[in-house]
Amino acid sequence: MKCVKINPKKLEGSIKIPSSKSLCHRAIICAALSEGESTIENINYSKDIEATLKCMENLGAAASAFNNNETIKLKKGTVAKGEKSLDCFESGSTLRFLIPVALLCGEKVIFSGRGKLPKRPLDPYFNIFDEQNIKYSHPKDEFLPLVACGDLKAGNFELKGNISSQFISGLMFALPLLKGDSTIKITTPLESIGYVDMTLDMLNKFGINIENNNYELFKIKGNQKYKAQDCRVEGDFSQAAFWMVAGILNGDIKCLDLNHKSLQGDKAVVGFIEKMGGNIDTENFIVKTSKTKGTVIDGSQCPDIIPVLTVLAALSEGTTEIINAERLRIKESDRLKAMTTELNKIGADIIEKEAGLIIHGKESLNGGTVQSWNDHRIAMALAVAALKCKEPLIIEGSECVSKSYPHFFEDFKKLGGDVDEWCMGE
Repeated sequence: MKCVKINPKKLEGSIKIPSSKSLCHRAIICAALSEGESTIENINYSKDIEATLKCMENLGAAASAFNNNETIKLKKGTVAKGEKSLDCFESGSTLRFLIPVALLCGEKVIFSGRGKLPKRPLDPYFNIFDEQNIKYSHPKDEFLPLVACGDLKAGNFELKGNISSQFISGLMFALPLLKGDSTIKITTPLESIGYVDMTLDMLNKFGINIENNNYELFKIKGNQKYKAQDCRVEGDFSQAAFWMVAGILNGDIKCLDLNHKSLQGDKAVVGFIEKMGGNIDTENFIVKTSKTKGTVIDGSQCPDIIPVLTVLAALSEGTTEIINAERLRIKESDRLKAMTTELNKIGADIIEKEAGLIIHGKESLNGGTVQSWNDHRIAMALAVAALKCKEPLIIEGSECVSKSYPHFFEDFKKLGGDVDEWCMGE
């Protein structure tokens, strides 16, 4: 296990934001399903992205990496006959995106994973399997390893809007390649619309058209073909959120490589910071130390930025309420419980509710020792909290940042952060 010790110190400078993990997943899948060769530039090569890339290679795609893995060339290959094993590591996106895609190969597929991934629900797909007589099995108390065998068939699919949008995106990747036409009906108001928008936009870039009727019904023509496309992945607002909040709390930071017109749902972090009174230049994404005040934060459309916004709220004047955030309980950790537990350890005043948090802000935190819960976003959020601690903060299990942002602590140091790292052994 690795640990980091962060001594409170102002951060200052410019930082290149890693490419969007969400868009990298989508670009790799689309390119791997395309006729011809695609080039994807500005890849943030994390464990999650490696999982998606290796799974697509196991499904027949040909891939080669250049420029320290920041550029990948991909093309559709021939799917070899026989059983397929897809290791999704700890990536929920990889697993949920690729279950429908893998069922296109007509072979037995075994999906595996680790960490909390085997416990993350897959019921929407199991309901489809039951309806279409697709054979599947998994352990009694977990969902992985999942063994599935059968052909996904075109049809009319119904999904609730408050489940993970990853299930909707997964179907969108696969259904256009089937012989018949399909529909996806959303039976309750759709959450995480931004993630669905990113999927639709990426599909469109690769020649796939899906008709969107007010996010209530998606009409998908069959017999479509993915067309090779060269693209560059833009910076990730969910990762920029850490530096934006860091700048507000104790720094002057400019975030580079962000797209003003981005469809990323996590771009909402900019609006929340403005709403709380933070000093942020929305043209150049420059943030400066500010005194912020409490507000209401709706987590339904942007769950990934809630951990770091919890840190900002814990250090803002007044009370902040986070609502509609129940899905944070089924991420890499129970993020509502994790943030409440760890921040309260170091002096915060947070009350955990079933679907959110009530946070009474303080001027500073105490410091001490906290745990990452083996969750990359918890570890990075706690690192940001260290900037307003009276004493050093030690984060145990800091290696989990490799899931999405392997060089996070290197970037922390580049901005002037005082970080010591060490290994405690197994």
